[in-house]
Amino acid sequence: MGEPEFTATGVRIERWPRALTRAGKVLIRDGRLQLLTSRDREIDSAPLGAVSAARSWLPGRGDAVARVNGRRYRLRMPAGRFVEAVRRARAARG
Repeated sequence: MGEPEFTATGVRIERWPRALTRAGKVLIRDGRLQLLTSRDREIDSAPLGAVSAARSWLPGRGDAVARVNGRRYRLRMPAGRFVEAVRRARAARG
């Protein structure tokens, strides 16, 4: 595997209505998004073509929302960084 194009650590990953991890990792590498626990166990992953990324609709929060394989996750991290990273990685793949 190549170097990650995007990495965020210490991310609270939630799948409504519960938290899956309080200090997880979000990676974009080799055209795939991976959501990992703090112990590097995979929560979910998919090719970027099967991922949507947006800002949370909740007022007052800068969280991100990712839809991976049809499942919706809330990522407690700066949404702008994440959404931009997904966009750049898709563009790099052509």
